[in-house]
Amino acid sequence: MNFLLRVLGIFVAVMVCVYLLPGITVAGGESQVMSVVIIALVIAVLNSTLKPILQLLGAPITVISLGIFYLIINAALLCLAASIGNAVFDTGFYINNFGSAFVGSIIISLVSSLMNAITGAND
Repeated sequence: MNFLLRVLGIFVAVMVCVYLLPGITVAGGESQVMSVVIIALVIAVLNSTLKPILQLLGAPITVISLGIFYLIINAALLCLAASIGNAVFDTGFYINNFGSAFVGSIIISLVSSLMNAITGAND
């Protein structure tokens, strides 16, 4: 249940990101919501499997950069999620450049943290 609440939070965060940032788009009309659901699932799986490993390996750089490298890891995982979503599921989720991914990862982190606090997914 906790995983589903996290996916719901990521879903809302990605939808906010798609509507706020012109550099992140989802192609398709009717299937747009389903594409964002798939991307939210891919992001949730990457966050629970790959992200802890990258954080551990990047810990020295994160300390030296005062936490900025953590945001770069989030942006890279967002780009990876978009690539996986497009390659495997043909979602039509596109990120124009790394700057859009960087700002998008900040928005997704903030909104999903807020959603996790509201839904109780952090408990």
